[in-house]
Amino acid sequence: MNIDPAVIEAFAPTGVVRASINLGNPILANRDVVSGEVSGVSVDLARDFAAYLGLPLELVVFDTAAQSVEAVSDARADFGFFAVDPTRGETIAFTAPYVLIEGFYLVREDSPVRTNADVDVAAHRVAVGKGSAYDLFLTRELKAAQIVRAPTSPAVVQTFIEQGLEVAAGVKQQLQADASRIGGLRLLGERFMVIRQAMGVARSRGPQAAAVLADFVERKKAFGFIAAALAGHGIEGASVAPAA
Repeated sequence: MNIDPAVIEAFAPTGVVRASINLGNPILANRDVVSGEVSGVSVDLARDFAAYLGLPLELVVFDTAAQSVEAVSDARADFGFFAVDPTRGETIAFTAPYVLIEGFYLVREDSPVRTNADVDVAAHRVAVGKGSAYDLFLTRELKAAQIVRAPTSPAVVQTFIEQGLEVAAGVKQQLQADASRIGGLRLLGERFMVIRQAMGVARSRGPQAAAVLADFVERKKAFGFIAAALAGHGIEGASVAPAA
């Protein structure tokens, strides 16, 4: 496919297209503890998009979603992978989502909290990953409960345990894994939100760049790339988003 050279320049003013990768969402990206190599669905998409543009790729890796958003907004990276959120949308032009991920609450086995409606009371403190989609969503939605921000999303359950908090909120799969490892914990029976995971580019790069990225995502969904990437990385509990 021929892409307008102006779009190529918009995405890669340095001659290399830089992808912002967030390790805070283990469904989409992880770093191997031995080799240090970063892999996952978002990395697969980043490589394929660089090939689509005909450009070399550089991965710019962060531990949190907030850092990843800032890097794209501040032009330290050229595109990235984010949960769609109106606050982030002030500086980031999102594609339609490519993956849907469920957000759940976690409590102790003997907690009186049984349903999502039980969470939002003044006596409860809810652990979330600082700057995560859950943080942004629950900051808007919770009216009485107090939010306690862990430094990263993978550290949510550790913060919940160490500080004796009442509730933890995060990616269902991460919470399930932590609950299985620690014991004495349980997930509530229904999700409190669906995270719409999308690609994004800074609005300052222009509408043409945003349109090219959006078209790329739709092609990847339609031709089975996303489904294959999820299967290839053994991801369960996340689903390919429907066509825009």
